[in-house]
Amino acid sequence: MKKWVILGAGESGVGAALLGAKLGYQVWVSDAGTIADKYKAELVENNIAFEQNGHTEAKLLAADEVIKSPGIADTIDIIKKIKQNNIPIISEIEAASRYTNARIIAITGSNGKTTTTALIHHTLLLGGIDAGLGGNIGFSFARMVATQNHACYVLEVSSFQLDGCFTFKPHIAVLTNITPDHLDRYEYQYENYAASKFRITQNQTAEDYFIYNYDDPDTQKFIQKVAIKATVLPFSLQIQLPQGGYYNNQKITIQSPLQNNEIMINNSQLVGLHNQQNSLAAAITANVMQLRNEKIKESFETMKGIEHRMEFVAKIGGIDFINDSKATNVNSVWYALENASKKVIWIVGGQDKGNEYDALFQLVKDKVKAIVCLGLDNRKIDEAFSHYVDAIVHTTNMKDCVEMAYRMARSNEIVLLSPGCASFDLFKNYEDRGRQFKNCIRLL
Repeated sequence: MKKWVILGAGESGVGAALLGAKLGYQVWVSDAGTIADKYKAELVENNIAFEQNGHTEAKLLAADEVIKSPGIADTIDIIKKIKQNNIPIISEIEAASRYTNARIIAITGSNGKTTTTALIHHTLLLGGIDAGLGGNIGFSFARMVATQNHACYVLEVSSFQLDGCFTFKPHIAVLTNITPDHLDRYEYQYENYAASKFRITQNQTAEDYFIYNYDDPDTQKFIQKVAIKATVLPFSLQIQLPQGGYYNNQKITIQSPLQNNEIMINNSQLVGLHNQQNSLAAAITANVMQLRNEKIKESFETMKGIEHRMEFVAKIGGIDFINDSKATNVNSVWYALENASKKVIWIVGGQDKGNEYDALFQLVKDKVKAIVCLGLDNRKIDEAFSHYVDAIVHTTNMKDCVEMAYRMARSNEIVLLSPGCASFDLFKNYEDRGRQFKNCIRLL
């Protein structure tokens, strides 16, 4: 009987455990911390053995295969020992892909992948395709393979998940962009992070499709180093390519080996340059899946925004409060500030991931009235922006942060939470940060 050890008992780990149990494998779940009650209850209900608040090394080293949750770094001691014992370590995405014949559409990128994933899924459902939504959004892939049976899966996948993929082969792979992110996990080498992103296409063949952002200079730089076998369908807001997608004057033009499309999306619910790029990626995917133009158009008109991504929260005293907690890197913040049409009180900070803020200097100078830092150590933000704004204040909890931003703002201005950093110094995750932001606004 095959032995699976699963490290981490969040959504990814418990999903993998459910799949292993269904396959009849011997499953052992081990978490260094306390397992959330809802996941613990699932493990008990399904008779899956587990431990929490530490690892039993002997049990881990008895595994045939280890499935590692994406949040666990390769540098911790137990991972090093597992590797020294030549035990394969894979991601939950890799594990699940081995046990389904469904068509896989996978989306990665530094920014825009959640919106693009949700939009593709929404479009497929409107087009009558039985599609599951998962990965980094919604349910884990393994849970869906274990408990559902879809013809197609639309997956948001991170670089951490792709690092543990070896045979994973999406029929359609989408790369929204590449900007420096998570460099603390990649020895502060941008090339290593970019290489992880391109793992999404490593097993594709000529029968598969690779969709990418032609306008993104870093993607253009790194793609030269990758041998891509899939049919390549780039998208652009700047030029009409001989093959791929182009957005101009609220019209999407697609030219592909399958079909050519012209789609007017003048009533799209998704606004801003970043969403034009996301819409292009989704439209090309729909083209490959041979959906009709009217269904693609309808999907853009009915798609709502994603929670914590440029989410309008409230207008109080003429001040707009925007929750962009999902902006955990500099490029995401760039889009948020670029789309601001009023003066901004910018809430920024958290756990730094090797950020360089140069790309924001002109936008901050032009659009930001004041900065409210939210984090335990914001010296880099002080150093980067003290020359560009008149006021920078520091807070270490959301209540003080929101109240300070509210006092500094005036009617017809924006209070924008767009942190550009990870949340883990003060919050469980970016969702927790965004929800606390919204709750504190309701208390004003």
